[in-house]
Amino acid sequence: MQSALYVGLSAQVALEKRLQTIANNVANVNTAAFRTDVVKFETVLSKAGANPVAFSSPGDNIISREQGNITESGNPLDVAVVGQGWLAFAGPNGTVYTRDGRLQIAANGDLQTVSGFPVVDAGGAQITLDPNGGPVSISRSGAITQDNNEIGTIGLFNIPADANLERYGNSGVTPDRPATAIADFSRDGFKQGYVEGSGANPMMELTKLMAASRAFDGTNSMIEGTENSLQNAIRTLGEPGK
Repeated sequence: MQSALYVGLSAQVALEKRLQTIANNVANVNTAAFRTDVVKFETVLSKAGANPVAFSSPGDNIISREQGNITESGNPLDVAVVGQGWLAFAGPNGTVYTRDGRLQIAANGDLQTVSGFPVVDAGGAQITLDPNGGPVSISRSGAITQDNNEIGTIGLFNIPADANLERYGNSGVTPDRPATAIADFSRDGFKQGYVEGSGANPMMELTKLMAASRAFDGTNSMIEGTENSLQNAIRTLGEPGK
């Protein structure tokens, strides 16, 4: 069989994954602190036959660290992360990191994410406030003050640049390497009353979606042409005297 058919099929598999990834990014353009998915493609070189043939691998999804825009919300329990840090919460299977700083106080006083998970400090301990204790002030370092008393400090963490991230929910990630608490707040910190938006740019993602769709259609035409060529060759060879 012609190698162009296999090459085209491998390209379609890769493009289908790319289309799914872009579609997910588009669906989350309004999700707070969402990190886009990008696909890392590699070329697989076949050594069978006299001439090498390059195939496209399906690709691996990688979570981008590109940040979203920070906008003012006016809610004192909202915090946006300034710099490259992440805040953390206690997930069902361990610590999860996020830049979605929309927080809330539970009935028992626990400081929680908007999804109801306990926010933790630099040591991994949960933070408890007084639900009736009045206004909350959060400093750049994450220190929480309520009724002139410092209640606790929201942990800010650094995830190694070479760590692979696995998505948890829409805005959470779990790294394959340990995160470390940030102690220097000159470059990283929190900004009270602000929220980070999605890292997905709607116009850019739609442009990528159209480009990938055209590429998929072009590959499909190439495969159809290859199949027609193969069928014509079979018919010709099957004719008497050929």
